[in-house]
Amino acid sequence: MINFTTFLAAATDAGAEQGFFDTFGVHPALLTAQFINFVIVIFVLKKFAFGPVQQMLEQRRARIAEGEEKLKRIEQQLAESEQRTQEALDEANASAQRLINEAKESAAALSEKKAQEAVASAQQILAKADEAAKAERKAMSAELKQEFGRLVAATTANVTGKVLTDVDQKRINDEALTAVES
Repeated sequence: MINFTTFLAAATDAGAEQGFFDTFGVHPALLTAQFINFVIVIFVLKKFAFGPVQQMLEQRRARIAEGEEKLKRIEQQLAESEQRTQEALDEANASAQRLINEAKESAAALSEKKAQEAVASAQQILAKADEAAKAERKAMSAELKQEFGRLVAATTANVTGKVLTDVDQKRINDEALTAVES
């Protein structure tokens, strides 16, 4: 390297340039050596420092982009999941509302049916009570007729003073009943 700097120093010994470099205190040989050292340092840094750092930064950029892509997919899946959940809830609510309406309709129908059964049962009870009352009236009427006939026969026997036969008693009973009924 010394030979090279000597060569550069000899080449720059021109008279006009020598005044300019001397005025500012610049030594061309040292300036050239510093320039070469600068180029070597840049090359080494680029090869061994900036290259790996840039490669590492590029890997990080790729991982960040991949992470952002995954985040977008996750957000999309979450939105789809929320939509499916909302649809399932809407469907469940509609089904529940339908079941409630069916239960109300069934309860109303059952209530109407029970009311009709109660009315029919009440009518049957009234009809049976009416029949029982009619039967009891008939029985009482028959008993009353028999008693009335016996009393008429007894009174007639007492008034006439004779003993009545069964045929006479029947005839008197029939006449008395006809008179009472009309």
